[in-house]
Amino acid sequence: MTATELLVRAARARRDAHAPYSRFAVGAALLAADGRVFTGCNIENASYGLSVCAERVALFKAVSEGVRGFAALAVAGPRPGVTPCGACRQVLSEFAPDLRLYWRGAGGRVVGRSLRRLLPEAFAIGRGRGR
Repeated sequence: MTATELLVRAARARRDAHAPYSRFAVGAALLAADGRVFTGCNIENASYGLSVCAERVALFKAVSEGVRGFAALAVAGPRPGVTPCGACRQVLSEFAPDLRLYWRGAGGRVVGRSLRRLLPEAFAIGRGRGR
């Protein structure tokens, strides 16, 4: 699956976001190593700390189905330049430190970066990385 196709899936997932407080709807599409795609949207709560980002929703759906290998994740937000937050980057690194991330940049161009580049010193226990 191409980055553009994955971004289309993320944009579709964004439509289901529950973002009544921030009005900042986000969608994510996570490509598993076996070719399946898991989507997620952000889900806000009146108790803001209980809100969950789209990227973690997609990842948790996949993990709850027994999937542990991932190749890429695309994020679609209400404006260019929306990337996973620090918490999502850390959670993603637990399962896919070599993950490729995609989002739309200025002018709608596709931007791709490695998770290791966006989170070079991820916290890890027992995997030879982090603390």
